[in-house]
Amino acid sequence: MTARPLPARSRSLVIGLRAAGALVLAMTLASCSLLVGDKPDEAPTTAKADPSIVASAPAGLDSFYSQEVVWEPCENGFQCAKVTVPMDYANPDGDTIQLAALRAPSTGKKSGSLLVNPGGPGGSGYDFVRDAAGTHFSQSVRATYDLVGFDPRGVKRSAPVTCMTDAERDAARAKVYDYGTDTGIAAVLADNKAIAEQCAAQTGPLLGHIDTVSAAKDLDILRAVVNDSKINYLGYSYGTFLGSTYASLFPDNVGRMVLDGALDPSISSEELTMGQAVAFEKAIRAYVASCQQGAGCPLTGNVDSGVQQIRDLIAAVQNRAWQAKDGRMVNATMFVSGLITPLYNDQSWPALTQALESALKGDASLMLRLADLGADRGTDGKYTSNSTFAFSAINCLDYPMVSDTAAMRAEEQRLRQASPTLGYFFAYGGTNCVDWPYDSVRTPAPVEYTGDAPIVVIGTTGDPATPVEWSASLRKQLGNASLMTWQGEGHTAYGRANSCLEDAVDSYLVDGKVPADNTVC
Repeated sequence: MTARPLPARSRSLVIGLRAAGALVLAMTLASCSLLVGDKPDEAPTTAKADPSIVASAPAGLDSFYSQEVVWEPCENGFQCAKVTVPMDYANPDGDTIQLAALRAPSTGKKSGSLLVNPGGPGGSGYDFVRDAAGTHFSQSVRATYDLVGFDPRGVKRSAPVTCMTDAERDAARAKVYDYGTDTGIAAVLADNKAIAEQCAAQTGPLLGHIDTVSAAKDLDILRAVVNDSKINYLGYSYGTFLGSTYASLFPDNVGRMVLDGALDPSISSEELTMGQAVAFEKAIRAYVASCQQGAGCPLTGNVDSGVQQIRDLIAAVQNRAWQAKDGRMVNATMFVSGLITPLYNDQSWPALTQALESALKGDASLMLRLADLGADRGTDGKYTSNSTFAFSAINCLDYPMVSDTAAMRAEEQRLRQASPTLGYFFAYGGTNCVDWPYDSVRTPAPVEYTGDAPIVVIGTTGDPATPVEWSASLRKQLGNASLMTWQGEGHTAYGRANSCLEDAVDSYLVDGKVPADNTVC
């Protein structure tokens, strides 16, 4: 018997985890006290797009591009607003939804806004800017831009996908299935169908309109209401997919765009899953090598031996779920989720070392805490976001998936061979969308960009969630773009890399100086 397979995130983010902004911030920035610069005016301010910006609105969308947006003081020094967008762009006169946005006002003489997406799909840009404005960005960027974070449609505060209670989420995470039998496959399909029906009943018709193309069209309305004729945008992980989709739809509206930890829009869901499985296997080996070079590493012998000890732990939990100190049972999926969470940021590797040390002594409590962190579950048992549901709902619309049982079992074997430690846990993702109430609306294909403004794409050599090869592929597809590569470990680079990369990106965002293509830092 084995646990429910892990849905590949950043297809953050992966396996019930979070993207760069969401996951890494949860691990490293959540407790920071942030200073965002000049305190905004106490009174609300009203913003309306310039007539020339409204004039370029797509047909039938003038009222959305010309709307007055009220920015009110919020969150101890920020400004918040609601932006109205069509639920269905094919019927803009129909129902509408509201997107939640948060702004950190510029600390200097601003030249526009920088819209930020931390990844996911399902990550909250609102939370990212609120939690990281004072630490993640340089003084020059803060002085140049208003930082604007937003929750995309279906995410957290923006008409969120709603499916289950916290208790039901706990129960779903605790379930195990035997995928080696037809009975086990039937059980997971039945449970996923029930969850899909709950999502449809509780979310309503919006569930069929949270695809990335719709989110990219929202992004252009956001650009207009912050009064920018050209978009300035920073996207991480899934945010690169959103950004490249925007660039293909609105090439003439691109200003300065940074896509960090790129997704390759041309690959299938199955190719994406394989790429991540291989990259996470490499990340585990990199972690073990680093651990063994330091004092007190609980993994003995060489790297192969250390990795095998991790595999033995996973096998033990697969054989029989362990009980954590809080009384909850830890199955193999939870254990692997906890194992993977710190791999998104090498600054979190010491937390993984502690968790493994405890696990080798028979205690999976710390690994469960890491898994909960990745799933946005607080110590009080309450989940702080809907990212897991939004992730699944968006992916079911964005990616057609192979769901034939024989094909999924063949994929399992390929994944096991390519990623002996984790491959199995990436398998059977096709069961997630079989009974989704809405069909996928996109066929993976190379992105096309015809704009005059060069885009900066960033890859990290040790990135486990978006392999560095994907950034090179996206740069090639965009054409008018410059690729930067950071020689580092973890998911994405800007905001935690070296001065070589940080200074180059800052210079691009502030002064428009495009870094040389194929720069390696």
